Amino acid sequence: QVYLVESGGGLAQVGGSLRLSCEPSGRTFTSYTMGWFRQAPGKEREFVAAIRRRGGNTSYGDSVKGRFAISREGPKDTVYLQMNSLKPEDTAIYYCAARWGEVGTQPSEFHYWGQGTQVTVSS
Repeated sequence: QVYLVESGGGLAQVGGSLRLSCEPSGRTFTSYTMGWFRQAPGKEREFVAAIRRRGGNTSYGDSVKGRFAISREGPKDTVYLQMNSLKPEDTAIYYCAARWGEVGTQPSEFHYWGQGTQVTVSS
């Protein structure tokens, strides 16, 4: 079963923007904390952002603070990651994840994962 479906990845220029989407499929995650992680080749999975509930507490990784914004919107409680001022080091596969409980920053704290979407930032 695939419960989280990411989209919106692709190729962007340095300084450009992309908006990733994560849509629940087959079940709802309204009461779950939703997060975004990323993993570059040869590196560990890295926390990007998380949001407790719609309009609730948010948390960001140090490398994306002030550039990325997470939100939950729409009737399906779709989770978005607005990425601005992109840098080459933002290149990675971006994963959406869900956990029951408060905002977490460790991959092991999240119970459901999407299949990922590739983001490539080119200079």
